[in-house]
Amino acid sequence: MVRATPLARIAWLRTFFYCFVFVGVLLTSSWVARHGAVSTDLYDPLLVGRVLPLPQPTRSVVLTTGIVLLGAAVIAATNRLPRLAGTVVAAAYFVWMVIAFSYGKVDHDRFAFLVALCVLPTVGQAHWSDREETEAAGWAIRSIQIAVVLAYFLAAFAKFRFGGLNWATGATLARALVRKGNGISQQLFEMQAVLRATQFGIVAFELLSPLLLVRGRVGYSFLILALLFHAVTFSTISIIFLPHVVCLLAFLPLERLSKAPAFSPRPAALRDRLPAR
Repeated sequence: MVRATPLARIAWLRTFFYCFVFVGVLLTSSWVARHGAVSTDLYDPLLVGRVLPLPQPTRSVVLTTGIVLLGAAVIAATNRLPRLAGTVVAAAYFVWMVIAFSYGKVDHDRFAFLVALCVLPTVGQAHWSDREETEAAGWAIRSIQIAVVLAYFLAAFAKFRFGGLNWATGATLARALVRKGNGISQQLFEMQAVLRATQFGIVAFELLSPLLLVRGRVGYSFLILALLFHAVTFSTISIIFLPHVVCLLAFLPLERLSKAPAFSPRPAALRDRLPAR
């Protein structure tokens, strides 16, 4: 059983997530579209791309996928046709990710965002001022939250799988500072003991990430810690897991935004005085 959650939170998440699709496609991940301009001989699909009968990313395929994705996101962001438009967005974004990561490195910061796009259409109709609480909304939000935690938690195992204990005891952050550091981070380069302690702290943070699922002060405190982690990472080595950070919105009571005058329903007394149409 999951706790019933206001439908307004789903409506707000849809608006934020589907609008972020534009940020990803047109700004932060605009490089995906350029894959349509290279030879398909370079295309080495992921396992899922080999199992499913997905077309090779020719120029027309990439362009069509992008247009369908953005077109459906426009509709879904307004909470219209939530099941149909949301399903199209999830499917098109999935194909977009296969195109993105079938040429080399796979980014793990899209996992929770893709899960979010898959579960949001399951809720059905929702409005920004809808205060009705349903288990369907609670299930969708909990699924996103668990995906966020898994992205953190499994990242720790990936570190040990590919780097062993050397990830925490070696010069991991020092190498990152050399490659991506800035003026702020260069001051840390000589502080090797601090860098190693930070590496252990990152692993501990990822292993303790299930605390995000604890309701109340514990969960909110860890949420603040997660936001600080991403802020420090970006300010020092210019790395930001933006799709993943957006998914942290699933831990916030976004339905409170509906209390703003623009989204609040009309008071009954005022509504009764309005002329009938």
